[in-house]
Amino acid sequence: MANLPLLFLITFSSLLLPITSKTPISIHHLLLQHGLPAGLLPKAVESYKLDQTTGLLEVYLDRPCYAKYDGLAFFDQVIRANLSYGALRGVVGLKQEELFLWLPVRGILVDYPFSGVILFDIGVARKQLSLSLFEVPPECRPASSKLPAGRIREVFNGKKVEKLVTFYGFLLGLSIPFVPFFFAFIAC
Repeated sequence: MANLPLLFLITFSSLLLPITSKTPISIHHLLLQHGLPAGLLPKAVESYKLDQTTGLLEVYLDRPCYAKYDGLAFFDQVIRANLSYGALRGVVGLKQEELFLWLPVRGILVDYPFSGVILFDIGVARKQLSLSLFEVPPECRPASSKLPAGRIREVFNGKKVEKLVTFYGFLLGLSIPFVPFFFAFIAC
């Protein structure tokens, strides 16, 4: 009987304490809560950290990989950015292929969600794409770190095999006099 008041006290005090354990939301839901499309990051995300005070977001993938949107995008194993409503600024760890060149994505911005447009800052330019490309998180194809120059990489994508030519493979397929001209053109 002496334990009955103690049991009552413990039960009553536990009802007064707020429940603080939250199940963490997925990175894709976090993006949606911040006015960004869920498909900005691939399905291969293992975990993430968000500093609520600074907005620093660190996303961890199980491996570096490629994803296809309107073109190819390369994700490092760790992607960092400053998250605010409708924007990822100071992005590190994401590159986009443009005309056989891999350009770092520096920022992603959705100014007006009703416009249906998302803006990518790729350093030298800004690129507008349809938000509909980013509704669903894409599959992420493994990145091959030991790809010999001039080779065609075959990537299994569901039921079909895609052949991706490396940049150097593209250049090696051209005639030799064209290669110096190509690099001179890029340098201008």
